[in-house]
Amino acid sequence: MTKRVHVAVGVILREQQVLLAKRHGHLHQGGKWEFPGGKVEANEDVTAALVRELEEEIGISATETSPFMTLSYDYPEKQVFLDIHLVTAFTGQEQGAEGQEIRWVSFTELPSLAFPDANKPILDKILSDLV
Repeated sequence: MTKRVHVAVGVILREQQVLLAKRHGHLHQGGKWEFPGGKVEANEDVTAALVRELEEEIGISATETSPFMTLSYDYPEKQVFLDIHLVTAFTGQEQGAEGQEIRWVSFTELPSLAFPDANKPILDKILSDLV
């Protein structure tokens, strides 16, 4: 049995828009848009992991977050547990610190973009709760 990867995910909001990052093509689910975040390290608090990952990945420091939802998803080759938080305030200028494309997307544009399969419940909740 493969270990389930615990991931802190940020749904970063600004004026009816959300910040997305495009996964590099060589990564699992590469070429698809995702909500930024990354692995929670051993003995690390989820919020601390999210703040750390957002600083490393997109150059922002989250200053206001709140739990949004959690979900487990099993890909054939990988299992993930996503701990998703809303990020409603941050400092810094967003940029693809790892060379990935990032962009602000309106809520109405979300259904037209390709996301990893595990992100579908997040999209559904955004569209039902925040729009």
